[in-house]
Amino acid sequence: MNIRITGSGSYIPDSIEKNEDFHKHTFLNTDGSSIDQSNEIIVEKFKAITGIAERRYAEDHLTSSDLGALAAQKAIKDANIDPEELDYIIVAHNFGDVKANTIQSDLLPCLASRIKHSLRIKNPKCVAYDILFGCPGWIEGVIQAKAFIKSGMAKKCLVIGTETLSRVVDKHDRDSMIYSDGAGATVVEATDEEGGILAHESASFTYDEAYYLYFGNSNNPELDSDTRYIKMHGRKIYEFALNNVPLAMKTCLDESGVDIKDVKKILIHQANEKMDEQIIKRFYRLYKTPAPKDIMPMSIHKLGNSSVATVPTLFDLIKNNKLENHKLNKGDVIIFASVGAGMHINAIAYKY
Repeated sequence: MNIRITGSGSYIPDSIEKNEDFHKHTFLNTDGSSIDQSNEIIVEKFKAITGIAERRYAEDHLTSSDLGALAAQKAIKDANIDPEELDYIIVAHNFGDVKANTIQSDLLPCLASRIKHSLRIKNPKCVAYDILFGCPGWIEGVIQAKAFIKSGMAKKCLVIGTETLSRVVDKHDRDSMIYSDGAGATVVEATDEEGGILAHESASFTYDEAYYLYFGNSNNPELDSDTRYIKMHGRKIYEFALNNVPLAMKTCLDESGVDIKDVKKILIHQANEKMDEQIIKRFYRLYKTPAPKDIMPMSIHKLGNSSVATVPTLFDLIKNNKLENHKLNKGDVIIFASVGAGMHINAIAYKY
């Protein structure tokens, strides 16, 4: 028995927010003081570091669970399965459903229950639950699906990553330009077909690192001090990721028994182009070999950072030949990897 992704789907919102749209924003330092640079320069420096030129925002009438359901419908159709046969629906997110122009997260019922309801699945034995694991949430959901299937508790699982980060950002914080909205979904099944999940690695670093990403006040002291927004210690996250993600990826690949030269693609969380590039360089340095050209597909330039949705969306785009200069062939070994709030890290070695 092997455990494979048999179907995928993604939902990429139509609304595009370009870098130029931030030229009229009022960005402030963390102490509320003015930044001694024009917005044009701020945005230009931002693009040079992150690689982001534009990002997608969800339509006002849609929430995270709506995006997740739309991606799930595509994954179920792609897998050609009866949704009533699903044993688990695992939904990764961070902030629940946040309606447009509101400041409250809605987590009751959980997003997985909402998505199951939207899919009109009647089977009560299809268990629906959420996972809060920062940006690595979708990968962790796939790891949990693998465990359920391997133990005999499940045969088919639906794993979704969905987020509307645009609704929890502080518009006076330069980091707000990083975040975007979207959803990706996969059906994970037990199959006799060759390949699938070869190995995985997960870790939670909390002793010193737990609050590298957190909910905090706006940079604008005139705004309500009881309203919180997504905040991060960017430099600490950057250093943490470079020191720890390559090691986790190596542990995972070594456990799989696959030679580094046989890895065809690395699908890494789309957090920051420069950071991702350095992670890949350090990963290959551990094997004393240079990183091959085009080993790391990127969607961040056009889609931004949609947290749990980046990796499954990237996989779906490549699988359906929608990412230029990148494709997957039968038998290709790929690595999924992510890092995010918690601080959590994980990786999966997978044979396509």
